[in-house]
Formats: sequence, C-alpha cells, structure tokens
Amino acid sequence: MKLRTLLTASFASTALLAAAPSAFAAPNADGLYLGIGTGFSSLENDDDEVGDFISDGAEDFDLDDDEDNGFKGFVGYEFNPYFATEIFYADLGRTRLRGNSDANTDLESSAYGASLVGQLPITSWFTAFAKAGVAKWQTDVDGNLGGASVDLEDQDGTDPVYGVGAQFNFDPFLIRAEYERYDFDSDYKIDSFTASAGFRF
Repeated sequence: MKLRTLLTASFASTALLAAAPSAFAAPNADGLYLGIGTGFSSLENDDDEVGDFISDGAEDFDLDDDEDNGFKGFVGYEFNPYFATEIFYADLGRTRLRGNSDANTDLESSAYGASLVGQLPITSWFTAFAKAGVAKWQTDVDGNLGGASVDLEDQDGTDPVYGVGAQFNFDPFLIRAEYERYDFDSDYKIDSFTASAGFRF
C-alpha cells in the first residue's frame, strides 16, 4: 500500500513538474521596444523638508498642490524574457508652494536616465517586473514666497530611481502600468504612477 502511494505521488509530482514550465512558459521575446505614457506624480515630503530642499531658511509657506499630471517616454532592449534595460525621460509635473501675501512658487521637475529591469513572465501575455536605475534630475524653481531675503534656487542631481509594474503583451503591442520612486533628495521624493502603451520591433 505504501509502495503504491509512493509511486502515485511520484507520478503526480513528475506530471506537475512537467506541466509547470508550460503553464508559466515565458514568451519568446527579445529585441527593441519603446513606449510613451501618462499619469500623475505625488510629492512625499512635508513643508519643512521642501524648505530645506529649495533654500536654507525658506519658511512661511504651505504646500498648496503636491500632485500633478506627468508623462514619460522609454526605449528598452529585452535580452531575454527575464531581463531588459531601459533609457527614459520623465516629466514629473509641478509642485506649488503658497507663500505670504498670496505669493506662490512652482517647482517643476523632470528626469532622464537608465534602468535595469527584472521580469517575471506569469503567462505569455502577462509579465510582472521590477526596476532599479539612476536618474539625472532637475527641479526648476519659478516664483517667490513673498520674502525678499529668501533666495530660492533651482536644484539638480543624480540619484536612484526604482519601481515595480505589470505589463500586458499583445505582440507587437504592449500595455503597462507602473509605480516609480524618484529619490531626488531626503527632502524631496516624488512618486510617479503611469500607464503606457508601446511597440516591439
């Protein structure tokens, strides 16, 4: 009885192992792809941190609007179903600060860079992915906070970007949704949520 049970379990395990690769088979995909998308960005810092970011001593203002529409474009190369690289450009929208005497300042951010992408093909048409890379970013400061003694400055730098997402593959077209964190500075972090459409070559 035990031998029959063992043989049955062995055959069942073998069948499952044989079926698993076909059930989760990766699509035959490699080569160039590109896409463009739109969504929204959200600042993840408070007033004091933003004040430190744009100028030492900036104060007496409120975050009037810390969410905005944005867009991104990307070009990637898929080496196999599990690994790709991408270059990208992202317009991360505007953050508005409301100062005294109804003065306001707009912080407009953008970034470009490159990422490594790890992919997990769930089916031939659905892929989950995670990415990590480096972004060259710039934040333009336009306006004033009603204080003549405060010198607001544009900011720029090179810092990490990382994210996760999901992609639907309708060869040669693709549709993806993703979340990314642009880690400009400890005082200025932007979360970006985008939906994109693309094309494989």
